[in-house]
Amino acid sequence: MQWLAMITMLIDHLGYAFFSDERYLRVIGRIAFPIYCYLLVVGYQRTRNVQKYTVRLLLIAVLSQFPFMYAFNISNLNVVFTLLFGLLLMIAMDRIPRQWMILSILLAVAVALGAEVLHTDYGAYGIALILIFRYAPGYWAVLLHLVLNILFQLGGLNSSLQGFSIVATLLIAIQQSAPETMRLPRAPSWLWRAFYPAHLAIIALIVQGIRYGYL
Repeated sequence: MQWLAMITMLIDHLGYAFFSDERYLRVIGRIAFPIYCYLLVVGYQRTRNVQKYTVRLLLIAVLSQFPFMYAFNISNLNVVFTLLFGLLLMIAMDRIPRQWMILSILLAVAVALGAEVLHTDYGAYGIALILIFRYAPGYWAVLLHLVLNILFQLGGLNSSLQGFSIVATLLIAIQQSAPETMRLPRAPSWLWRAFYPAHLAIIALIVQGIRYGYL
């Protein structure tokens, strides 16, 4: 799933930066984000040191911010900040006793609103999707993701393209039910961690080079 996430994200970002009229590139790119959300949840569940996992995510978010801004000429916080907020939320919710569920719900709403106020990429939608993968097993995640897409579409908070992201959640559910031998191989850890800031930096250099006439 890591390879699929990186490749589809690269296609999406190339389409956004250089081929804005090619809608199919953005459609393909909708596959990436749900996979990143899912793998964040898996990483949180499997990590031996959640503090190091959190710091590593924060470092990637910070290193990616300026390349993100210059690649796409926007001032929003990049998507890794959204993933970081989702990780911190999961950590906090796991420390709240079950009988205080209302507190967990209020905390989740607060974090989602915070993501919107800070203009993180995907904002509240991203936080909700992370929680879906955290608490909804298998095909229940597909159903809840579909409901989430419908609600945000009806509210005018997402573009129509985001509806295609349900394909990624369906692929995740299929993989979860498949034998280990049929699952896609993992990417090298160094590549997985470096890919987001590195590819943004390259796109940013090309975009700025074109903008100022160096390319």
